Amino acid sequence: MAEFIAWVLVVAIAAYACAGGTDYGAGFWDLLAGGAERGKRPRWLIDHAMAPVWEVNNVWLIFILIIMWTGFPTMFQAVFSAMWLPLALAAVGLVLRGAGFALRKPSRRLAQRRIYGAVFAVASLVTPFFLGAVLGGIASGRVKVGTTASADAWANGTSVLAGLLAIAATAFLGAVFLCSDALRFGAHDLVDYFRVRALIAFGAVVVLALIGLPVTHDDARYVWDGLTGGLGLLLIILAAVCGLATVLLVLRRSHGWSRYTSVASVALTVGAWGFAQRPYALPTSLTVADAAGASHTLRWLVIVTVIAIVLVGPALVLLYRLDTMGELEELTDADTRAARTPGGNV
Repeated sequence: MAEFIAWVLVVAIAAYACAGGTDYGAGFWDLLAGGAERGKRPRWLIDHAMAPVWEVNNVWLIFILIIMWTGFPTMFQAVFSAMWLPLALAAVGLVLRGAGFALRKPSRRLAQRRIYGAVFAVASLVTPFFLGAVLGGIASGRVKVGTTASADAWANGTSVLAGLLAIAATAFLGAVFLCSDALRFGAHDLVDYFRVRALIAFGAVVVLALIGLPVTHDDARYVWDGLTGGLGLLLIILAAVCGLATVLLVLRRSHGWSRYTSVASVALTVGAWGFAQRPYALPTSLTVADAAGASHTLRWLVIVTVIAIVLVGPALVLLYRLDTMGELEELTDADTRAARTPGGNV
């Protein structure tokens, strides 16, 4: 049961990396869109593309936390004790990002829109960076049971590289999805705009991955060995193939299929990391079996997880599908006015 729950956790992390990562990537390009006039069109597309589903993606993050503290309390305590600062910064970024995105559009004054937009965009970099830094600290074996909080746990070479890779990967996903969204919303002038940025982001991912080879070899040897052999290596190869396929599809302007291959490349990379750590929850110090909670707790967690997958999974798939097909539309001013009571406020 412990191993099953561990793989559910890995799948949930992959889902959040893909779904939430796409939104973080949109925020990255929002930051680099330029001034108010130059960045007006890209930001308009980002607002319209994200609006229907951006809150839903955090369901995966909540699911991850519940699985961790219920199924693997020892690991949860160790990670949050050693990494409370980067996790707190990621949480602050998550809250500020949502607030900035929600408040920017209804703001009438340009100065206010700029402030809220800057908060949204900067937080879209802060959150994935610190989440990636936490994973890097875990992969390098710096987190053990009883480890006290220190900068070395998350401000080391592997953590910084993982944080930068997280930003680059989200930028890649965001740009690929925005190419398709530009077509969906009839913004044909933005297709090539985000097409170029998708290729640049993929180049950044490749460069960072190459830099990461000697870093992980020296600093995260157990995970390195797992990624360079067995199923870990196979998944890394498949992830690279999917990434190259995404580039070819973007170049051929097959933006519908490029979404699937870009998501596959990120999801397979997360899966490879999961295989590379086996059988450890915290590499070389805490196995999945030792980190697991009581057997009756795991039994109920398996039951609840299966029920959640059966009930919530299809709804999420349908939601993402409807959004991809352009069937979801945000409320207009006319809709909100219709919701007002006579003589009252919204």
